[in-house]
Amino acid sequence: MTNPAERLVDLLDLEQIEVNIFRGRSPQESLQRVFGGQVAGQALVAAGRTTEGDRPVHSLHAYFLRPGIPGVPIVYQVERVRDGRSFTTRRVTAVQQGRTIFNLTASFHKSEEGSFEHQLPPAREVPEPESLPTVTQEIQEYLGALPETLERMARRQPFDIRYVDRLRWTAEEVKDAEPRSAVWMRAVGPLGDDPLVHTCALTYASDMTLLDAVRIPVEPLWGPRGFDMASLDHAMWFHRPFRADEWFLYDQESPIAVGGRGLARGRIYDLEGRLLVSVVQEGLFRPL
Repeated sequence: MTNPAERLVDLLDLEQIEVNIFRGRSPQESLQRVFGGQVAGQALVAAGRTTEGDRPVHSLHAYFLRPGIPGVPIVYQVERVRDGRSFTTRRVTAVQQGRTIFNLTASFHKSEEGSFEHQLPPAREVPEPESLPTVTQEIQEYLGALPETLERMARRQPFDIRYVDRLRWTAEEVKDAEPRSAVWMRAVGPLGDDPLVHTCALTYASDMTLLDAVRIPVEPLWGPRGFDMASLDHAMWFHRPFRADEWFLYDQESPIAVGGRGLARGRIYDLEGRLLVSVVQEGLFRPL
């Protein structure tokens, strides 16, 4: 399977080994730990597989407890907390080699008509995604060629990511920068028509760039890092239906970084400026 989008769908297709127990693959990557978005996406799949499928996810709250080991399968144990008339609640524990590495609580809501609607628009006008270079093109423009490790990563990347602001490469460019970032994203290929797959794919993507906003005033996003960075927790609220294989704008900011932790929040919009998803995450930052 060569298409990274197909590989993502396959990664999210868990094996059911008992009524409330599922097993997910963890690819052998050249990373220190399993990517957090993968664990969150797989855990949400496990939660969704224990529902009737007629209620979309409206929120999730998760904690990253231990780093996952690449290449080792992850078992997801689902607790059916509540099946109500309007809401369904599931709690998922991710276990690897006998140790809990991740906890997630997800709530599913029966669709209903609201009595009113409002939303905040995107914080600023941004260029259309097709007018912006890909991350790969920006790196090639600066370095002249992709290093071998980055080339391998680019081939496996399931999402097309385009930064609204050009990447900063030097300390001078970072100086006085505001803790804000915005990216256009979409899956690099079709993801099928299962709404749960699109929700879990976007959950995967939501962990890819959010903590960038914390780092922007401190160091360039690309090149040697001065900090070890790890996600601590992650929360999402899903407001409207969407497709993760269509362009969405991920507008991100960091209101505070203190005590070795940085908080980031993001709002995800479609091309028409409709708010689709709200995200909040805290990360741990320690000097290398």
